[in-house]
Amino acid sequence: MAQRDPNTHLGAFLGRRLQRARVKAGFSSQEALAGRLHIDRTVIAKAESGERPPSPDLLAAWCELAGITDPDMYADLCDLARVLNGAIPEWFKPWLGAEGLATSLRIWHPTLIPGLFHTAAYARAILEVGGGDVDARVVARLERSKILDRDDSPDVVAVFNEYALRNMLGSAEVMSEQLAHVVDVSRRPNVVVQVVPVGIGAYGGESGAFDIASAPGMNDLVRMESVPQDVTTESRSVVRSAAVAFDQIRAEALPQRQSRDLIVRLNEELWTPKA
Repeated sequence: MAQRDPNTHLGAFLGRRLQRARVKAGFSSQEALAGRLHIDRTVIAKAESGERPPSPDLLAAWCELAGITDPDMYADLCDLARVLNGAIPEWFKPWLGAEGLATSLRIWHPTLIPGLFHTAAYARAILEVGGGDVDARVVARLERSKILDRDDSPDVVAVFNEYALRNMLGSAEVMSEQLAHVVDVSRRPNVVVQVVPVGIGAYGGESGAFDIASAPGMNDLVRMESVPQDVTTESRSVVRSAAVAFDQIRAEALPQRQSRDLIVRLNEELWTPKA
């Protein structure tokens, strides 16, 4: 996709102003500001590129740290940008079509439980950081999971890092419900869930999340989370690289049964209230 023009795109216009305020305040990199705000750098990157305006809480903290003297004006711009952005970004629409037609899905995420398995509360905890019409975006995300209930549901192999099981989003109750849901989904005959355990060293999957959709008569499609914006592509070289990377990542993951046992154990240890 073409880079957003700050002169014609409201989100990019707002993002440029936020970037300038960040740098002026002494945060020379996105990592520096993200560290102070205790969030992932990609949240800052997407706000500055105009892809995803910051949430009200994030904007307020950003304004305070950057010494912005007119936060109400920034808040008004954010509200308008979120309305214009809508619930589903343009780049994601091709992926939704491919995901709905796919007979096979390969999913990798280094830091979160994949979106296809989200509960409403877990999805909300993630999407609130990005702002916009959170209710609409939660509904849109949950709608995607309905493909798992079809008679011709795709074969799904989902791999994610153990970090996703340990990183609290929302609350302990939210995490406990989410981990239990993943266990339930993993018992379906067409779904394989595997976890890459912590402590194995570099394994080539830390660079970002991606999904691959495949179906007869359809070019394989890759959805990648990247900076400054996520992308969906049919590029054969990108698809091939993603497929190789997925096989390499999966080779480092625990088998299905051991992965399920790990999810159950961590849920009991970390998120289930003690009697």
